Amino acid sequence: MRFGILGPLRVGGGESTVTAGRDRIVLAMLLLRPGRLVPVEELVDAVWEENPPATARAQLQTCVSRLRRRFTELGLTPETIITDPVGYGIRTALNDLDADVFARTVEAGRAAVAAGRLGDARERFRAALALWRGPALGGIPSRSIRRRAQALDEQRLTVLEECVDVELRLGRAAELIEDLTESVDQHPLRERLRGQLMLALSSVGRQADALAVYREGRRLYADELGIEPGAELQELHQRVLAGDLALVGREARSTLPVRSLPRAIGDFTGRQETLNRLVKEIEEDGTRIQLIDGMAGSGKTTLAVHVATALADRYPDAQLFIDLHGHSERRPLTTAAGVAALLRQLGVPVERIPEDTDDRLALWRTELAGLRALVVLDNAGTADQVAPLLPSGSHCLILITSRRRLVGLDEGRPSSLPVLDADEAIELLGRVAGVERIAAEPEAAAEVARRCGHLPLAIRLAGARLAHRPRWRVADLAERLAAGAGPLAELTAGQRSVGQAFALSYAQVSPLAQRLFPLLGLYPGGRLDSRVAAALVELPLAETQELLDELVDAHLVEEVQPGRYRLHDLLREYARLLLVGPDRQGERRAALERLLDHHLSVTLGIARTIEAAGSRRNIPAHTPGRPDLVAVPVAEGRAWFEENHVALTALVRVAEEEGFPVHCWQLARACWRLNFEGGHLDELIETHTLGLRVAERLGDDAAVATMLNYVSSAYFRLARFREAIKAMEVALALRRRLGLRGDVLTTLWNLGISYAANGDLHQAEAKFDEAFGLLRGMSDLNAMTNLLNNRSYSLIGWGRYGEALRLTRLHLMLARQTQDRRQIENAMGHLAIVRHRMGDLGPARRLLRVALHLKRQAGNRFGEGEVLNEIGVMERVAGQPERAAARHREALVAMVDAGDRVGQCASRNLLARSILEQGDAASALDLYRRVLADASRLGARYEQARALEGIARSVWATDPAASRIHLEQALALFRQIESPDRHEVERLLAELG
Repeated sequence: MRFGILGPLRVGGGESTVTAGRDRIVLAMLLLRPGRLVPVEELVDAVWEENPPATARAQLQTCVSRLRRRFTELGLTPETIITDPVGYGIRTALNDLDADVFARTVEAGRAAVAAGRLGDARERFRAALALWRGPALGGIPSRSIRRRAQALDEQRLTVLEECVDVELRLGRAAELIEDLTESVDQHPLRERLRGQLMLALSSVGRQADALAVYREGRRLYADELGIEPGAELQELHQRVLAGDLALVGREARSTLPVRSLPRAIGDFTGRQETLNRLVKEIEEDGTRIQLIDGMAGSGKTTLAVHVATALADRYPDAQLFIDLHGHSERRPLTTAAGVAALLRQLGVPVERIPEDTDDRLALWRTELAGLRALVVLDNAGTADQVAPLLPSGSHCLILITSRRRLVGLDEGRPSSLPVLDADEAIELLGRVAGVERIAAEPEAAAEVARRCGHLPLAIRLAGARLAHRPRWRVADLAERLAAGAGPLAELTAGQRSVGQAFALSYAQVSPLAQRLFPLLGLYPGGRLDSRVAAALVELPLAETQELLDELVDAHLVEEVQPGRYRLHDLLREYARLLLVGPDRQGERRAALERLLDHHLSVTLGIARTIEAAGSRRNIPAHTPGRPDLVAVPVAEGRAWFEENHVALTALVRVAEEEGFPVHCWQLARACWRLNFEGGHLDELIETHTLGLRVAERLGDDAAVATMLNYVSSAYFRLARFREAIKAMEVALALRRRLGLRGDVLTTLWNLGISYAANGDLHQAEAKFDEAFGLLRGMSDLNAMTNLLNNRSYSLIGWGRYGEALRLTRLHLMLARQTQDRRQIENAMGHLAIVRHRMGDLGPARRLLRVALHLKRQAGNRFGEGEVLNEIGVMERVAGQPERAAARHREALVAMVDAGDRVGQCASRNLLARSILEQGDAASALDLYRRVLADASRLGARYEQARALEGIARSVWATDPAASRIHLEQALALFRQIESPDRHEVERLLAELG
């Protein structure tokens, strides 16, 4: 480069420059506008400002002459400077001026970001920034120069911020912190840089430092500008404060852009005009939500995928696709299920997805914040189904397809998709079957298109028959269509019917394949494996695989991945109708029973391998009808369940609707632990509610009690303690009457901890005492350890540490005898907590370290969070609130993993107390208020009371009256649940006077 203005003025490469002051100003003005003439008046104003001499024009000529001589000395041609009656200019070649190179390199970096090539973008941005040697044109005091140079400096800062955004997305937060800290020190009022530093610090676990960066910025904005930080920085502060950023960023999820769009078909035909129009409207009019509706099989999804593919470069961060099943055999996806699936596509682990629908939607909006994302919501049923999934902001594009017009949406540009016209339909047929072949028989081709109703899906199926039957004439296909079986009654539009096309394909497969195909329509899930098909058709697995291959070749079944198959909605409907006749009802029912039996056999097999000895007692006995199909999925265990859990929920529903009551409740029970540990609590509640209904119809009280017992576990995890208690009380009464002593014992200790969690000390005591009474006549050490675990946990919560210490020591001793690792780590954790709260700090510290190690080793995330919170309290009391806050943030992450909402409230309450003791009352107050809202919604009175106490502490110095009100409210709640925390609140009230 021959000229440099990104720093002190440089000429001729290297460190050479121009020394004369006026010459420097003139050259700088020319280089700021390369290739253009700079009027003499502007140059005079830049050199002499308000006091130009009468000889200014002549002196400018002298400056230019000196510059030309200097250029000659440096090996540059004097003609580089242009003279014109209007003024002067300078010629620069492609790479002569560093500012031009900077601009082109930045443009390349931005293009790389738009294309999703983040690594390339980082290299380009860093190369551009490396061109800078200091402030633009540093050392030249002219006001005109400084004004224009400041614009260049602003460009540099903008590019730096863009580069940091890319590097944060690439997971390079740790490398950025030092440079970002320096940049924020140099530009303390620049909010975007400050926010990026907060993000980088939070990403490496330094939440306390991130909060300090915010506090310093808030002080500066108030002192120097008299304003509060902007809304974006305030929102970021709230996310750091509440631990949300730790939840989103704590795992090294893939930084590659998300690409979840299906493959766009190559023979796209008949919609090019519509495609071009939609792309143009979106690009030029800024359409944010595009609706595409039309009849089944009209090509809505294909069009949406092509639109998305055409616009993919505009939305480089994420391209998502989800089938909402608004019109399918399956029930439409609920908002909760839909947003969970989208979050998983974005890379959010299933255990990190909240149970509450509103929380899921909040996380969805958080994950999309700042992303340029494209989302295809396919097969929507109603406006209500899609409305909650629509993100805010203008940086996302949403494409929605539906068989009905979604007139209830407040926003969105509709586009109704008709069937193809006759010429388009024939063109599509030619693309599938061969252009020359179709052109040779135009009349027959037109008849085939007409018989297919000009519907793209039907035409594709008919064309595929021709493509795979090269000896057929097109007229042969037209005759077969005319003589085919009856159409699909529900999918007929005037003279158009897709049923004839389906019937033709079906008629061309072998008799055994014809037997299998209708049975596949009984499967309620999205995709099935070959073992399910073998169970349905009662054939060996190898033979079933061959039949599936035949159906795939006939385009009656789609193989979405090796060994996984799916029926299109219309083909599923056709398969279902093939079994409607009275002569097929016996076959249909027998196949349904085999389908249910297979899934029951697999889930029971998995349950027996993962459940503890106590709960295995009431796993139903079952002999698989096809043991040869069960071993592999049982060995896959949780992975198989996660792939099939939606279908399993649907199968429980099918069992209830089709009159298989025993399969219904037993399948619900078999899936209990898998649903519970997998965080599928909505499904757990739904399946057990259905199971309860059929068990009541059967008059099977033992099954009723089982359903009630296990549905209560989901209620407990969701902090719906009253519902859990109500269900277990009924289960307890039934089990008492049936004389199921072991089950009575289990229900009693679960009721004890549920009453304790709900703040009912006396009922909890009664249930625990009765359970201990029952155990005296039994020699069941496993049961005793479970009871001691729940009882000691409750005693700790009530502050009865002496009793808790005695029971916890007994618990640990028995757990070691039974060699139950889970009970050993539970007992160790409780013992550590008790010793700490009794003031035995040395032993407590050692025990807490051991307990934390054991719980992490066992993957007990709730227990890990519990211990981390206790360690945090110990750190805070020892005068180390910063370290305490770090522990509580770790605990919050663990509680979210465990899905325990009350535990999340507890972690945030303790985090707020640590923040308060660091002197940040405003941030603590914000967090306490959030916890109060969450705990109030859950009905978690203890955490409500702690949040109220925390609010009182936060406003103690500034608003004593408000502090008193909140303390009185906290005291009332603590007294309701007989918490020992009431004594501290009473002391604080007395101190207020």
